[in-house]
Amino acid sequence: MSAVTGPRPEEEVVLVLSDVTRSYGEVQALRGVSLEVHRGELVAVVGPSGSGKSTMLNTIGTLDRPTSGTVTIAGADVGSLSDDALSALRAEHIGFVFQHFHLQAGATATENVADGLLYTGTPRHERHTRAVAALERVGLGHRVDHRPHQLSGGEKQRVAIARAIVGEPTVLLADEPTGALDTVAGAAILGVLRELHAAGTTVLVITHDLELAASLPRQVRMRDGRIEDDSASDAAGLAAAMGLHAGAAR
Repeated sequence: MSAVTGPRPEEEVVLVLSDVTRSYGEVQALRGVSLEVHRGELVAVVGPSGSGKSTMLNTIGTLDRPTSGTVTIAGADVGSLSDDALSALRAEHIGFVFQHFHLQAGATATENVADGLLYTGTPRHERHTRAVAALERVGLGHRVDHRPHQLSGGEKQRVAIARAIVGEPTVLLADEPTGALDTVAGAAILGVLRELHAAGTTVLVITHDLELAASLPRQVRMRDGRIEDDSASDAAGLAAAMGLHAGAAR
């Protein structure tokens, strides 16, 4: 496991990968990856195409199971869970934002965001109320009844972020969230992620953009299926990553 100097309260650890591998036939996408993420961190996972960063995201997000090693999310060993329990864990603890927005074309922004609560057992009226609140949180309170074709690319990504956070997930996973946007819209989306982080959300941003990664408090660099560097591998790095969030909830 990546070395982290100094004890941390166990309840602050929200994600642990321990010696995780993932193979597809003879191809080894992950090769003994170990990682800890603490509550309230903002982490960039960076690397070139084929480095394993997207495979790691899918493994963290429980969309894929490791070939070996263990993945622990919010204290639960993913490998020990049934499919139903895994779906419940994903619905409660993990939010996803992808490069492409995956919005329903005929649905309003509110309806798209409310879909993020479909598998949580939340009543319909409450889903609507929480969806509107999530849209307001990402600066789209004036677009709640708009459909995707009425929104800019940046606004569509804000809707996708609102959908990801409407359930108050333990970890928000953003896979190339600015990759389909122009520079101005991309900077605005990064600003939204920073605001969520400042409010206590734990955020992992998967990117190949070195400049974007360098602007975030913690950088995990991947190459050839391995973590080759982690800026929080010492006490100073972890303190910098966590400094604004002592005691933050999610």
